[in-house]
Amino acid sequence: MSGDLVFDCGLDDFDQRVLDASRAVPVLVDFWADWCAPCHALSPHLARVLKDLDGAVRLAKVEVDEGENMKLAGRYRLRGFPTVLLFQAGEEVARFSGARSSNWIEHWVEDHLAVKGI
Repeated sequence: MSGDLVFDCGLDDFDQRVLDASRAVPVLVDFWADWCAPCHALSPHLARVLKDLDGAVRLAKVEVDEGENMKLAGRYRLRGFPTVLLFQAGEEVARFSGARSSNWIEHWVEDHLAVKGI
């Protein structure tokens, strides 16, 4: 998987690397915390989905306990972790919380972006 498909970001570069970038290609944002077991369980499933979608989406990882990143969680009114938001054209188009299977996530992305057949 290409390094530019999965990247860490935070409060300082979120608008550029997620909102602006989502105008060219949809961006999933994984809000997670190191102490969160479901966050760690979700991570390999997100990686598998990105690989299966072959560049149709990117994944930004936001560690909420790092620096001022909790302000991003507040901006999007997140109530728990993990929470995954999907951005397209600079706007949030969908979200889910909790650990999910690869198949569930892939169908969820396809349903929201109509990218079936990629």
